[in-house]
Amino acid sequence: MADSRPGARAGDNLKRLVDLYRTMVRIRAFEETALEAHKSGEIPGPLHVSIGQEAVAAGVCASLRKDDRLTSNHRGHGHAIAKGADPARMYLELYGRAGGYCGGKGGSMHIADFSVGMLGANGVVGGGLPLAVGAAQGLKLLKSDAIAVCMFGDGAVNRGPFLEGLNWAALYKLPVLFVCEDNGVAAFTRADSVTAGAGASARAEALGVPAAAVDGNDAPAVDEIASRLSAEVRSGAGPRLLHAKTYRWTGHTSTDAAAWRDPKEVEAWKDKCPIQRLSTLLKDRGIASAETDAIAASAKTEMQAGRAAANAAPWPETAVAYADVQDTGAVAWQR
Repeated sequence: MADSRPGARAGDNLKRLVDLYRTMVRIRAFEETALEAHKSGEIPGPLHVSIGQEAVAAGVCASLRKDDRLTSNHRGHGHAIAKGADPARMYLELYGRAGGYCGGKGGSMHIADFSVGMLGANGVVGGGLPLAVGAAQGLKLLKSDAIAVCMFGDGAVNRGPFLEGLNWAALYKLPVLFVCEDNGVAAFTRADSVTAGAGASARAEALGVPAAAVDGNDAPAVDEIASRLSAEVRSGAGPRLLHAKTYRWTGHTSTDAAAWRDPKEVEAWKDKCPIQRLSTLLKDRGIASAETDAIAASAKTEMQAGRAAANAAPWPETAVAYADVQDTGAVAWQR
């Protein structure tokens, strides 16, 4: 019998492969539906979507437990879904409606769900790194065997929190897995034009954090390596870094047509689509196209339902506008 425990080789477990596929198509459907809604004027403010990068979120989170902590970045919808967040509540948040994860006040870049260990996305590049390290420090003090995982992009490796976070984690041997989701570009800037040296893995190794690289468009490979690294972190071996090379198909935000990109480059990466790649593998393993098509159709139906519900949901009451404010100051300004 195939081993279905977290950490088992994804390629040896057909159910696990199907679960990876289901997670990826749900992420893709969420992002595509959100883009449609934004273009229709339903969602206020721009979105940072992760179409093309689904295998990293799905593969990394496949081996995580509910009590493991996860911090994300500004392109974090997929991370939240893979960790177990509710897409319906995520849509409510994107729409700024009551019932959203932040009461409609946080928007796309600040979705969090502590009940599933999702500590939140972050609008600051590299901002999730110290949060994950702090969470890992807390887990160690609590003598918990849960771990913290930090998702960040290639642009974050050039910011101070990367050095500070990895240094602290290595120094105190904290239970944290750093995941560099390297799509080759920070906003509109090519990573190789602003990053000296050999990149994220080399910098991690220099700080004493063992690193591993993976094809970020190969979901089973991401799952396998992330499972191994997570197990090492959980065993008390200290921090690890996973460097996943991937690509986002769209512009920086939903308002960016990405005219600055070479269309041939985009098409070349679309040919490496992680979802299609896994679909082909599933077919080779005996899963009929009708089954994978049904899974994809179910994901689209789920997200369209979430969109419709959010579009019809009420706006937050004005009375809660100042709720959750850390320091309200004098009462005069509230009148």
